[in-house]
Formats: sequence, C-alpha cells, structure tokens
Amino acid sequence: MNLPKIYVALDYHNRVQADAMVSQLDPQKVGIKVGKELFTTEGPDWVTEQVDKGFSVFLDLKFHDIPNTVAKAVAAAARLHVDIVNVHASGGVKMMQAAKQALSEFEQPPLLIAVTVLTSMDDDDLVSLGVGRPVNEQVVKLAKLSQQAGLDGVVCSAKEAQLLRAQLGSEFKLMTPGIRPASADKDDQKRTLTPAEAVACGVDFMVIGRPITQADNPHQAVLDVINEINPA
Repeated sequence: MNLPKIYVALDYHNRVQADAMVSQLDPQKVGIKVGKELFTTEGPDWVTEQVDKGFSVFLDLKFHDIPNTVAKAVAAAARLHVDIVNVHASGGVKMMQAAKQALSEFEQPPLLIAVTVLTSMDDDDLVSLGVGRPVNEQVVKLAKLSQQAGLDGVVCSAKEAQLLRAQLGSEFKLMTPGIRPASADKDDQKRTLTPAEAVACGVDFMVIGRPITQADNPHQAVLDVINEINPA
C-alpha cells in the first residue's frame, strides 16, 4: 500500500469549507484526514466522494467502545475504501483484536492504528486522570498493547516516535499529529516537531492542519513541507 506521507487535517464543520480546501490540494501529493466534526455533519457519502477523486483518506474517528461495536464500526469504515482508520488503544487488547479481525474479510483492508496519548496532553494531564506514569511511558505501554493485538501502528507524538521505532521495529507504522513547520504556531498541541524532525525520528505519516489549511496558498504550503522533508 503506497500511501502519502502527509495527511491534511480537514477540521471543518461542513462540506462547503471542506470542498473549498480539497479543491486546492493534489491527491498525488497529500491525503486528507476526516475527523469527527466533518464526518458527523456530512457523513460517509462525502468521504466516498473524496476517495473517488483519488484522495487517500485517514478516517480519524478514534473508535472506543465494547469489542463488538468497534468491530462493526471499523468494518463500516473499510467499506468506504478509506486507507487508514483508528481506535483508542485504551479500549484494551480484546477491543483492538476484534477490530483487526473484522478487517480480515476485506481484500484490501485499511491500516488499523491506535491512539496512544492525545498530543494535547502532558504528564500533568495524565496525573489528573489517575495515570501514575509519564507520557512517554504510557505511550510505550499502549503501543506495545496495540502491536500485541495485531494492529498496524499507532498515533503518537513525534517526540515519542524515536523511542517507539526502537522498541517496536521498522514495520510498525507511526502516525503523528501536531506537526508544525518551524515558522508555525504550536496552537493547542503541546508535543510537536517539525516535519523534517519527525521524519528523522522514524515517522511514517504526519497530520498537518492549520499550517496548510490557513496558509494563503495551501498547495504551496504542501510543497514547502515536502521540500522540507526531501530537500533538493
């Protein structure tokens, strides 16, 4: 499966805004990430339209429920022909195994990855939830559970990528949100790296939102990131 390295976060609440952004993107250069807000508003038909345009879609719905419910949701996502779908690793091994098993019936299933610790969270946030280990240790623990359950990879901060790559091997996929070019604001992401730093740490896929979607020229912003990753 030859997937793009960059997924543009379409954090919009309706198709008018999303379509306007998609029209400025090249499916040969980037994929798109569809999250809860846009999916709740526009639904699966809009996702299928983007697949038909040639875009690789990361359906970022972070399923977290009892195993049977998550398995059915993941299978429904696969029927949309998206390339990546995710669940919360904190749902446990049985839930993740059920999700993976649900994809076995598909000839070309999407990559199934798990969310470890949200990039908006730090050590203090985990303490407030009763988690007594620091973020990097919690990320490793949940990533190992995900690999044990047979998943293809995890969503993690780029700052944990190097550690995960060393412990989980080269085949386990790492997807990182919170990527910010050096000139961009961090916004509400607390654990960020630049695209070049992320690649150096072993990241396979990166999600980039506002530095592209709020740029005067989103297509050029994409090209700038690609050039940062692969300098001439």
